[in-house]
Amino acid sequence: MTTVTDEDIRALRDALGPLKDREQVAARLLEASAKHSFDPDTELDWDSGAEDGKWFWPPELVSLYDTPLWRKMSEEQRMDLARHEAASLASLGIWFEIILMQLLVRHIYDKSVTSKHVRYALTEIADECRHSMMFARMIEWGGAPAYPVPRRYHNLARVLKTISTTPGSFAATLLGEEILDWMQRLTFPDERVQSLVRGVTRIHVVEEARHVRYAREELRRQMVTAPPWERRLTRLNCGEAARVFSVCFVNPQVYENVGLDRHEAVAQVRASGHRAEVMQTGAKRLTDFFDDIGVLNGVGRRLWKSSGLLA
Repeated sequence: MTTVTDEDIRALRDALGPLKDREQVAARLLEASAKHSFDPDTELDWDSGAEDGKWFWPPELVSLYDTPLWRKMSEEQRMDLARHEAASLASLGIWFEIILMQLLVRHIYDKSVTSKHVRYALTEIADECRHSMMFARMIEWGGAPAYPVPRRYHNLARVLKTISTTPGSFAATLLGEEILDWMQRLTFPDERVQSLVRGVTRIHVVEEARHVRYAREELRRQMVTAPPWERRLTRLNCGEAARVFSVCFVNPQVYENVGLDRHEAVAQVRASGHRAEVMQTGAKRLTDFFDDIGVLNGVGRRLWKSSGLLA
């Protein structure tokens, strides 16, 4: 079997240009982590109460926004739905970050423990631990329940992460990070939103920018060097992950918990042109990148279209 060396990697290119040296990328990310990392327990004022008249999530990002049902709802009910959807998204984030931590540990299992690449992976795992605790604390602070993903998808994720290829793991990482990151970049400067929620999203955006860079650079490398069968399986796994992610994005129990008919609400979200535009806009930077490096070829593109994340 032919071994791909670092010298070989530096000579390779993809549609985005030459591949970058793995250790140099990790060194820059470690330096950024040393300068711009946060402890949510001390950075945020968890003793503060919710601010009257402020949203827990920007209204334009609430799933029912601009639907017939939304127009019938009182402002109080709309804001309550935003509070529950913020808890649902935080719950989804915790679920996904726990999966990501497992995939990162598996990625570095056979690699040199003294490499900067491994050291940054461990740094990212520490970040994700803090993020998961931060999201859980935000759910509790907001007074809404946690919203676990449906059991069938919880168990399906066991299968997907077990059979995931290395490039598939990094593709799934980006799927879970970039769409929520786009929404959070709209949230943290929005003065209509609760100050604590804005603080949570600000921390997450700053630290996730490094995680996205790490995953993108590694996925480019993997899609160039992986054997054809692994690239094909990656496209299939990533497309199925996109479908699961889009289905689980908002737990429909939130509608019942604010006094709405669950089936009517779900139907209106599915029919909403605004919601489709929000999800596809949030995914566009990611889908453009995946398209450039060959993740959306063949069956992968069809699965992404069926998820509603790709026009």
